Amino acid sequence: MATIKFTKEFLKDELDLPYSAISDTVVDNSRWSLIHEIVFETGGKFYKTNYSEGATEMQDERAWDDEDEIECIEVEKKMIKVEVWVPVIKTNERNLI
Repeated sequence: MATIKFTKEFLKDELDLPYSAISDTVVDNSRWSLIHEIVFETGGKFYKTNYSEGATEMQDERAWDDEDEIECIEVEKKMIKVEVWVPVIKTNERNLI
């Protein structure tokens, strides 16, 4: 797994992250914070990293407040087939999905 560290200034000032991220998903939360996972592009490569922000307007927490260097993982987009269990819907005694 290829990892790289970027400075907080580069991510925020040069790339305007987290606002310009290709993908930004809340993946966890704590009492006071929301944990986000973002994907962004720079130099023709794509990277994934996390940041946290205050869960309400009362928490003064912004992306990477206490970090100078942020570790990122190089990623690529792939199609993944997933099987899931779904409810059976019965119509006229025939099982239809």
